Amino acid sequence: MMRDLDSSEHLLSCKVARDSACSGNDLMTADVGYINLAAAEEAERTLMRGFTSVRDLAGPSFGLKRAIDSGITAGPRIWPCGAMISQTGGHGDYRMPYEVPSALNAPLSHGDALGGGAIADGADQVLKRAREQLMLGASQLKLAAGGGVSSNYDPLDVSQFTEEEFRAAVSAADNWGTYVTVHAYTPRAIQTAIRGGVRCIDHGQLMDDETAKIIADKDIWLSTQPFLDDEDAIPFPEGSASRAKQLEMSAGTDTAYGLAKKYKLKTAWGTDTLFDRNLASKQGKQLAKMVRWYSPGEVLTTATSVNAELLAMSGPRNPYPGKIGVIEAGAYADILLIDGDPIADIQLVADPDKNLKLIMKDGRIYKNTLA
Repeated sequence: MMRDLDSSEHLLSCKVARDSACSGNDLMTADVGYINLAAAEEAERTLMRGFTSVRDLAGPSFGLKRAIDSGITAGPRIWPCGAMISQTGGHGDYRMPYEVPSALNAPLSHGDALGGGAIADGADQVLKRAREQLMLGASQLKLAAGGGVSSNYDPLDVSQFTEEEFRAAVSAADNWGTYVTVHAYTPRAIQTAIRGGVRCIDHGQLMDDETAKIIADKDIWLSTQPFLDDEDAIPFPEGSASRAKQLEMSAGTDTAYGLAKKYKLKTAWGTDTLFDRNLASKQGKQLAKMVRWYSPGEVLTTATSVNAELLAMSGPRNPYPGKIGVIEAGAYADILLIDGDPIADIQLVADPDKNLKLIMKDGRIYKNTLA
């Protein structure tokens, strides 16, 4: 009953769509009907890898969530953010250069129109875009607080949005009983967001000791990923700006996990794998990779009951108010049976096709090879 608190935040992408065969170009240009069909296929694959719940941190996943919940297609439960809210030139601005400068009455970009992102500048615009996502059914809100690896215009050191703008989104979320999380790597981006009232930091690979202490003192969640420069890294072209940013970011991963352990931060686990079907199939491998910093027992606890705590932080906006992350009377009946002992050999979770013998979500069996 693993929960993947995916922190990916890229255009046109529900978590599972981004983790599908859709390339970045597909997500920028394809018909939304195609993207939804690809998302439905990958939703089922995600469930069959043993992930019964996911937090989607950017994209038009509301329709997919409804289809899964109503039984039209199989997939995990989805806690959607809707569009990631980004400033002009920020991590969620995927417009082409010829679209700038934009006229006051200019139509929305393709990505914004489909609900992948939402460009907002100034507290009033941020407040409006935040309220729109809540109207559509967001269980929490997502803002881009700093530079990103895959985005075109922002170096990693760039800090995005002001405290006033963060407070606008936080006020909207707070009025709806939920919270704001942000994409942020650097100390300045993280600290500005926290001063604005944000309650969860996604990524954090470049944070320093001072920032980690602030996160601990303010009781903020850290949802991060085992980003390493290895065979599972997102395949950005060598020599590209994104590849350079990827190397800079992944070099901080060991430090980030070290600080999380030093200050006993509330640390959730996610994947943020995108643009490649082969990488999507390695969710279990990404989880097993966590033994670089934690014991197998701690890894499995994080992916189940700890991640469940963060999902529950949506409060009254939690679309699945039943208890998850535990096996007990009254909880959602999510059970995985593994052929072997993952405490003794965590690598068993890296090959779900072979080692997951039974997958149950909410009392319904989706896979059973015990016979």
